Amino acid sequence: MLGLIFGKLAKFLKLPNVTGYLIAGLVAGPIFGLFGVHIVPEHVISELSIFSSFALGFIAFAIGTDFRLSYFKRVGTKTLVIAIFESLGAIVVVLGGLLIFGVDLKFAMVLAAIAAATAPAATVMVIKQYKAKGEVTENLMSVVAIDDATAIMLFGIFVAISSSIGVQNSNLAFAIIKPFLEIIASLAIGFILGILLSLLLKWFTGRSNRISVIVAIILIAISITEISKEIFSGFEISSLLLCMMMGSVFTNTTEPSTSNKILELVDRFTPPLLIFFFVISGADLNITVLTTVGLIGVVYIVFRVIGKVGGAYIGATVSKSSHKVRKYLGWGLVPQAGVAIGLTVVASSILPANEASQIRAVVLSATFVYELIGPLITKTMLIKANEIVKA
Repeated sequence: MLGLIFGKLAKFLKLPNVTGYLIAGLVAGPIFGLFGVHIVPEHVISELSIFSSFALGFIAFAIGTDFRLSYFKRVGTKTLVIAIFESLGAIVVVLGGLLIFGVDLKFAMVLAAIAAATAPAATVMVIKQYKAKGEVTENLMSVVAIDDATAIMLFGIFVAISSSIGVQNSNLAFAIIKPFLEIIASLAIGFILGILLSLLLKWFTGRSNRISVIVAIILIAISITEISKEIFSGFEISSLLLCMMMGSVFTNTTEPSTSNKILELVDRFTPPLLIFFFVISGADLNITVLTTVGLIGVVYIVFRVIGKVGGAYIGATVSKSSHKVRKYLGWGLVPQAGVAIGLTVVASSILPANEASQIRAVVLSATFVYELIGPLITKTMLIKANEIVKA
């Protein structure tokens, strides 16, 4: 209810709905928490995290359904090139900024590696709310999807290099290969589940049965990623990549007329789930960390945006994308949330406790800032690109 109310207020103020949902979460959690009132207690938020994973699975699945082979035949490797450059751009610029301000190399490399990650959920919600269409929107959706894979790979490589600094006989080769193996495993499982989903949706033809099948398969996908963490310590299957691949396989193995009907069902089912996801995300943000990050936090927040926008521009130029894509696409990559926070957990295993807690504080603060301003920046960018008819 808070999400609906604040979403309406956001719309009245001409802000994206997702900003309203996040503010509703802040009110429900940390803001009232400062006065000792917890509308949503902290232990309840942690218990509800599985529902957030479920919602994120639906978001990733929806992104994957835009990955038709006909689209990639048309655009070639453009989006892949842009995704690599914008991820590298964020890493290089943040690393350079931190080193200029005298931050330790190993610490700077780990924090810079986290800068590559982008949160697709807020961007996708803005595009859906305003029914954005056009060249920039199309490329942005693809880059946001691929970004997760490039971010994980680059994070793995940079962290492997930083963890080998000053360590003798470290297995650097395996540490660099590991993120690639995780991505391959995620995509392989997603491919299998995508084939299974397509077969089941041909067998079950009723609307209620079809939405039940999709819910079941996405729950299975999320369960696989959770179980893999327990069975294979240190080896993590990405639920985002898994569900994206599942959506891509589904959309490419199903007749367009049938897939469109099924996706319409999904669009009708998911709104309350997505509102829930963003309200819980807002409730999970910790306002107090803003006071602890200092100069390092400011450098990270500002330089990451510079790196993302600049890297996307260079990638679009190298891939010979249009002037409009070069100018605007990078601004849709500002939001950062779940994946980045997850990477801080990995970072904590290779850094001293005090440095690990500092990195987490910086990333949480950045998440707070990016998630609130990111949707508005994305909306403004799409308006300037003339891809939102009526805001």
